[in-house]
Amino acid sequence: MTLTRIHTTLPDAATAKTLAAALLQARLVACAHIAPPGLSLYTWNGAAEESPEVMLWLKTTPERAAEAVAELARRHPYDCPMILTDTVEANPAYVAWVAEQVA
Repeated sequence: MTLTRIHTTLPDAATAKTLAAALLQARLVACAHIAPPGLSLYTWNGAAEESPEVMLWLKTTPERAAEAVAELARRHPYDCPMILTDTVEANPAYVAWVAEQVA
């Protein structure tokens, strides 16, 4: 049985929590995990940048994934957010719980 995982980065835990809460309330995702701050290194507009970021992992069903990604992109504070999705195998009880949460 499969789930869709959605992964993005955000500038801080407060922003991640607000965004996760909106997606949870809309029943687009079943749960959210906010990982501790890390350091992102990247090039933006030709300049080397580094900034602290938190990781946000969201879990949903494949049927709700496109809508969840669209809402995440709409609410995301970055001009060019990283939004990754993948399909993962999960235990049947967890898949059933996720499906119930986003129904």
